[in-house]
Amino acid sequence: MIEEQVQDRLNWAGNYEYRARTIDYPTSLTDLRRAVAGATRISVLGSRHSFNDIADSPGTLVSLDRFDPGVEVDEAALTVTVGAGVRYGILAEHLQRRGFALHNLASLPHISIGGAIATATHGSGDGNGNLATAVVGLELVTASGDVLIVAKGDPDFEGMVVGLGALGIIHRVTLSIEPSFDVRQDIFTDVPWDAVLENYDAATSSAYSVSLFTDWAGDTISQAWLKSRTDSAAVPAEFHGGAPARRAYHPVPGMAADHCTQQLGVSGPWSDRLAHFRLAFVPSSGQELQTEYLVGREHAVEAIQRMRTLAPKITPLLQVSEVRSMAADELWLSNNYQRAGIGLHFTWKPLQLEVEALLPELEAALAPLGMRPHWGKLFAADAQQLAPVYPRFDDFRKLAQRMDPEGKLRNAFLDRKVFGTFAQ
Repeated sequence: MIEEQVQDRLNWAGNYEYRARTIDYPTSLTDLRRAVAGATRISVLGSRHSFNDIADSPGTLVSLDRFDPGVEVDEAALTVTVGAGVRYGILAEHLQRRGFALHNLASLPHISIGGAIATATHGSGDGNGNLATAVVGLELVTASGDVLIVAKGDPDFEGMVVGLGALGIIHRVTLSIEPSFDVRQDIFTDVPWDAVLENYDAATSSAYSVSLFTDWAGDTISQAWLKSRTDSAAVPAEFHGGAPARRAYHPVPGMAADHCTQQLGVSGPWSDRLAHFRLAFVPSSGQELQTEYLVGREHAVEAIQRMRTLAPKITPLLQVSEVRSMAADELWLSNNYQRAGIGLHFTWKPLQLEVEALLPELEAALAPLGMRPHWGKLFAADAQQLAPVYPRFDDFRKLAQRMDPEGKLRNAFLDRKVFGTFAQ
């Protein structure tokens, strides 16, 4: 096992500096078990795409970057088992070569599998659950250094998938897969908000995945990205009065589209279309901040209208916002636990003090709609505010207490956002 001092203490965006004293790079399960068993406090570090301190530790961080990816496809069971530190884009390329696919990808293919499922990171699509919903098995090292293997159907499995790093160090994941499919990506610009809001369900069901990009000001949506499977319904020729794009676009106005996935209706493998950005390129310099709030789908129109009302405060701090939809699931701390929903995503300018000052007002506007923030992004709500909107919140806290009675996996984020005054 290689142990190093943390030289690069910053996350991808550069807005957070890790406090951990050291970072370990285990190269085997034996190394990882030894690191966990010998630590007083420990957390796992993914691809550093979180914008808060969820992945930090007052003691040691472990990175799985030097683990063998160990990709194993079970064609009969339609599953793939892979190291949790592997990036989604790498797995997608491997699966595509074998003729298989995942049901969805997030905007960035650069994120790690373990980090994405632990925070309920998602793509888009009315019928698509977040990335964690593909999980059918986990192998993790518990706080004692023991190995625990769990599968879908086991007791508490639904509480363990979106685990926020509080239950153990997940080092292998088994995901459901399906036969490969092709996707085309079409963009429409200057789409009237009124036309979309009049029949929001029709708008978001127009394709396998729909993303609406806006700055919240004005009467139009700047871009609508429709990702359509070529083996299903016909590709829409129009989108609620928007103009079909004649060139490729980047979601952020004024930025070149070089790093974005193929557009203009050119069909290609799911692995090259479902993400917004190409694996071969870093999509930006990281000079941004991100926030996302998810609400039940029944509140979609009202939530959008409330954000448009706050545009004078939002727009000056914003690079772009994205509105997406997700299917309901049964994962305890998923933002879509037992409800289909939409995500209101904000990519901010790197103005952290100003953004953090605005977040309580955004959350107050969305709180009556059952707002749940994305676990890996900037938000103000604490455990007391979050507990009422997650029916299994106390169950998760009790599960964490059983699996980590000494609090070895706890950190400042978990104390603020999950455990609060929860009695141990």
